[in-house]
Amino acid sequence: MPQKLNSKKRWLKLGYSNSVICIMGPTAVGKTSLAMSLYDKMDAELISVDSALVYRGMDIGTAKPTKEERLKYPHHLIDICDPAEIYSAAQFSEDATQIIDEIHKKQKTAILVGGTMLYFKALIEGFNELPQADKDVRLKLEKEAEKVGWQTMHETLAKIDPESGARIHPNDNQRIQRALEVYQITGKTLTELQKSQPQKQNAWKLKLVALKPQSRDQLREDIALRFQQMLDSGFEHEVRELMKRGDLNTQLPSIRSVGYRQMWQYLAGEMDYEEMVFRAVTATRQLAKRQMTWLNGWQDLCWLEASDKNNANTVLNLLDN
Repeated sequence: MPQKLNSKKRWLKLGYSNSVICIMGPTAVGKTSLAMSLYDKMDAELISVDSALVYRGMDIGTAKPTKEERLKYPHHLIDICDPAEIYSAAQFSEDATQIIDEIHKKQKTAILVGGTMLYFKALIEGFNELPQADKDVRLKLEKEAEKVGWQTMHETLAKIDPESGARIHPNDNQRIQRALEVYQITGKTLTELQKSQPQKQNAWKLKLVALKPQSRDQLREDIALRFQQMLDSGFEHEVRELMKRGDLNTQLPSIRSVGYRQMWQYLAGEMDYEEMVFRAVTATRQLAKRQMTWLNGWQDLCWLEASDKNNANTVLNLLDN
């Protein structure tokens, strides 16, 4: 396959115009760089699959592509929400599906890139209907958590539903509560309900690509280095500006994002600077571990070594298979 495929006529002849390439992987592994390399070689458009990049004014702590990068490599679904808003996986699936169809109407390939695995799952597989919130069940769970703590509640969830326990962070009280609520209402685990759903049907030619870090130790170092670079780039000032608004708090999904929650708590006087850095880096490493757990359970993935300079051409070759 040639290095460049800029001819639309050739692109159509090869049958790539209804392809959807999904670039997945843990945080700080180089997904965006690969997507940009593919964009240079293809008649394609990029779609962000990241639950934090949707928020305006949250640039440094999310490692959002710079304005210059986005001018050269435009991304759909970046900066579409105010941090006070809640953007769900279901909404992402609806928005991304519409965008992909529009990209295909232009006879281009859609390249989806990001690390929010729930968004990928919602888009590719769809959602099973889950029960609506039950106030009585929630109140009961909240009272139990007050007695035993959310760590113990998470341990209970992990015994009932090991996959959800591995995927949901022990500090994510809302998701722990929801998973336990679903179990108490239906008698079935969240994982059971999600797996029982029919596969989402579409005419896309899906290619799922996952970047594998060179090693766990290298990824841990890269995560720590990237957070330090965020601090050097003015991350503290960015969060101070968000706090000045007065309408945001750590219960919102935007501020619960890794790094933002810890910086917010530091600025609120709940911990010192060194503790903030330690907790933020630790939370990011835990996020990477959860992302790998998701990916290890995903079928039909093409794993690529993150350090391989030939990854873009490898992905192009996948389109022929």
